[in-house]
Amino acid sequence: MRLNFSSIRDDSSFIYTDFNCSSALDLLRDKGLYKIIWSKDCPVSFLVDGSLIELKKDQIIFCTPMNVLEIEQGTEGIISLVFNREFYCIKNHDQEVSCNGFLFFGSSVPQILSLNEKEKISFSVMFDLFKEEFEMKDQIQGEMLETLLTRFLIKSRRIVKQDLPEPKLKSNQLDIVRKFNILIEQHFREKHQVADYAALLFKSPKTLSNLFHKYSDKSPLATINERLVLEAKRLLLYSDKTSEEIAYELGYKEAGHFSKFFKKHTRMNPTEFKNKKFTNS
Repeated sequence: MRLNFSSIRDDSSFIYTDFNCSSALDLLRDKGLYKIIWSKDCPVSFLVDGSLIELKKDQIIFCTPMNVLEIEQGTEGIISLVFNREFYCIKNHDQEVSCNGFLFFGSSVPQILSLNEKEKISFSVMFDLFKEEFEMKDQIQGEMLETLLTRFLIKSRRIVKQDLPEPKLKSNQLDIVRKFNILIEQHFREKHQVADYAALLFKSPKTLSNLFHKYSDKSPLATINERLVLEAKRLLLYSDKTSEEIAYELGYKEAGHFSKFFKKHTRMNPTEFKNKKFTNS
């Protein structure tokens, strides 16, 4: 099943799919798409950036255009919303939705939320509205779909915030964490220290550490390191670049330093990691 909305005027695209047809699976090879996947009917498993993700029933995962997904044809039980920046720019809508650096680009691991029974009913209604609107072909279809997506993202953000170690984290504190995550996405190749980002935020490293203690079980440094490791894995798995080239791209002047860093966090050096992927394939 694949329902499409597209606009030739601005090259925008929004798709509702269960990834059970070849044309929908082709979307996974498009590097410019956000993908929101709900394991609506049963638990599902698939690869994200080479790592196995196991969604329990009624969990939703938020993947950015940077994430590389591998879903086997015939995988059942999922519903997905797929869109490009031209249809819905996360950055441009940040003031009303506040999901940049939170639902998207908030961690090296895509954000996952779990729905309770009440939330499941609410989201089912929203997805029915999505499907209904996809089948309406008129001049305001795009506007209606955008409004529904905005509502969906706001509700999702509220649920994720409730699950934080400190749900009552003030908005200005959460914004600092979000901005930190966004800055990592922008600068992780050349800035590897917490102090680098603290300076950009006009905060002390200790302030960031205290905020992250309330936000998650990861420290600011762990968040930076995980983003570096993720990018290294992507390049090793999905590019022809050598370890030396990857080291240079990620801001390491010496390939040996990069290899040591990578092994510390994965227990394998870059060559072993890449060879393991081909062996498993």
